[in-house]
Amino acid sequence: MTFSNGINATAATLTKLRTGNSKCEFSGMCVTCLDGCPGLCEIGKSSVRGKEMLYPQPFGKITSASEKDYPVDYSHFNIMGTAVGAQGIEADSDKAIFPAVSLESEIGATDKIKLGIPVVVAAMGSTNVAAQNWDHLAAGAAICGAGIVIGENVCAMDPNSEIKNGRVVHSPNLAKRIKDFQNWYNGKGFIAVQANVEDTMLGAQEYALEKLGVDAVEIKWGQGAKDIGGEVKLNTLERALLLKSRGYIVLPNPEDPKVQEAYKAGAFSEFERHSRVGMVSQESFNARVEELRKAGAKYITLKTGAYRPADLARAVKFASDAKLDLLTVDGAGGGTGMSPWRMMNEWGVPTVYIQALMVKYLDKLAAKGAYVPPVAIAGGFTLEDHLFKGFAMGAPYVKAIGMARSPLTAAMVGKTVGEAIKSGKVPPEYKKYGQSVEQIFVAAAELKDKLGGDFESLPVGAIGVYSYFERLAQGLRQFMCGARKFALEYITRDDITALTREAAEVSGIRYIMDLDDEEVEQILG
Repeated sequence: MTFSNGINATAATLTKLRTGNSKCEFSGMCVTCLDGCPGLCEIGKSSVRGKEMLYPQPFGKITSASEKDYPVDYSHFNIMGTAVGAQGIEADSDKAIFPAVSLESEIGATDKIKLGIPVVVAAMGSTNVAAQNWDHLAAGAAICGAGIVIGENVCAMDPNSEIKNGRVVHSPNLAKRIKDFQNWYNGKGFIAVQANVEDTMLGAQEYALEKLGVDAVEIKWGQGAKDIGGEVKLNTLERALLLKSRGYIVLPNPEDPKVQEAYKAGAFSEFERHSRVGMVSQESFNARVEELRKAGAKYITLKTGAYRPADLARAVKFASDAKLDLLTVDGAGGGTGMSPWRMMNEWGVPTVYIQALMVKYLDKLAAKGAYVPPVAIAGGFTLEDHLFKGFAMGAPYVKAIGMARSPLTAAMVGKTVGEAIKSGKVPPEYKKYGQSVEQIFVAAAELKDKLGGDFESLPVGAIGVYSYFERLAQGLRQFMCGARKFALEYITRDDITALTREAAEVSGIRYIMDLDDEEVEQILG
């Protein structure tokens, strides 16, 4: 089996091979490399554009995720149903129907946050694609009762931020992002502000807590797409100089006169802004948690990436000791606005593997009677079967599924279709449903009834997010009804089964041919 795709040609970096599918499997090069070829493969374009080719393109217009075929993924597990009984409802065929399934969940160590849908939209930071679609995404999350996290670097990337004595005192961009959620908040869900190294130095979370009405913050160790700090591209010298002055690593150095000269001559058109990597210790972590609580944080969460197992153990232990309100674990292969492409494919612990390790570590804490934090698992979840498997494999610890690329896709498509309706240029695929928002978006009438006069001011991409989440909710209810589990708390690890011995060994989920052995023996007597 070949596990690595797109080694030397991929849609992510807009590269291709001269010989098409005829390639050397381990190098990815054409079987024959021809002198005279203009070089449209990864190697060839790198010889012309250099380090630009590290990143998926075009930046600011796309999100991206790994195309690697991991040895074990969620497709190697199937959901089990049963013909017997019901949990969480009376075992009555007239009552045990899928609309009766409850998807409500909650997070929080002491004070609880109720989620209308068990989803946390994982952090969307300073990348253009997130900023350009945030109002649609945040409003959609709010009306569905989901959690959503504002990602790293927003304050420092805001050209209108006011920074005094190295601390942010005003950021219109961050304030707007928070309002975009708060304006549609209905009593369920939450918005949190994340911070990396630079955000912490700037006091971005303290500013949000003290001035912007936020009560939840997230400490960021990393994400599943990369094990370095966040990156974005800057298309003006002025922006590059501003970000350099605010403490970021900017490449090439915009303060170098030779670099400025090369930029003005058109030798390159974009600078790269990079964040620093954090240095984790339990002492500094606990100190930061205390600082945030003193600053007014009611809820504190931790987001960790697909680091090695020892770092996952640290995340679990630190979150337990500090009694955090949520631990989000992000597996490799998930999505991002900008990460090095090969890193996204070849780094980290994939989601199935990291979730299996996470359960093992949480079991150890639970056996000792330690506090076990609520968990969100993230890393490539998009559809209702993924959600069910995420809850089952992580039972009883997983209380929400972290998602990012797919809700953003729903927001972007909703926005695009909405703009097409407004301009009278409805795409043929949707024209068959009608010409108006109410005709084309299937959930629009339901939302209009819920929101009344406020519906007209709802960003149309939010209808896309709502429609997508409603599809997920119904699909998940159907799977849960078939398993006779009428609330999330009843889902257990034996509600899924491994289809291969390897998947069973990796996950600890029982192999399908061994499932129910004891009960089968009792039945057959």
